[in-house]
Amino acid sequence: MKTYKQLTYEQRCQIYALSKTGMSQNKIAKQLKVSQSTISREFSRNTGKRGYRFKQAQTATDTRGLVACKAIKMTTALIVLIESKLTAKWSPEQVSGWLREDQSIDISYETIYQHIGSDKKSGGHLFQHLRIKGKAYQSRSKHKEAGRGFIKSRISIDERPHVVDDKSRMGDWEIDLVIGKGHSGALDTIVECKTSFTVSTRVDDKSAKTVTAATIALLTPFKSTAFTITADNGKEFAYH
Repeated sequence: MKTYKQLTYEQRCQIYALSKTGMSQNKIAKQLKVSQSTISREFSRNTGKRGYRFKQAQTATDTRGLVACKAIKMTTALIVLIESKLTAKWSPEQVSGWLREDQSIDISYETIYQHIGSDKKSGGHLFQHLRIKGKAYQSRSKHKEAGRGFIKSRISIDERPHVVDDKSRMGDWEIDLVIGKGHSGALDTIVECKTSFTVSTRVDDKSAKTVTAATIALLTPFKSTAFTITADNGKEFAYH
């Protein structure tokens, strides 16, 4: 019987934050109440060239899951199961994750949104159970200005100086926002690339205004050695 259960996104956020403090794998395992082998496997499978990053780890895990799982058709029984969760106010993202983790069924949340759209066109009421009623789901592949991929006046990472990748100087930073368990607050974390020196602070929300203020406060003592800051395309970094 299979007893291994994959780490959640929230647990990966915790692993990232704890590892930045220098905590050992064994202590991280005890903190998360998982086996030491689970933490060891997580680092060995999901550590990239820039070290362990929780978003990268989650993406890598999801990609492996998609490759490993066979395509699943929306059978009547599966539709009934999905709709029961939707009517219980689960989001399509939650339903998709639950199916993958607990039922070993790979159905993307985009497919579930499409089902909700088809149901609405045929006179159904599934859309009324969405937390944001009436808000049209936009596929990121079709709308470049939808979702996390669009920030006004953003600068592509391709334009970043090569010296950053070489890690030959101090003063190039990478910033991430670690979301707390249950989305209760977040941790603004900034790492200096060459030395791995880290500064962080708790923020009450992930708005661009709040994150920007926290970032300025964190880096002000080091402004003489702050040449570049690399962030992902999250809207919390829109005030770059």
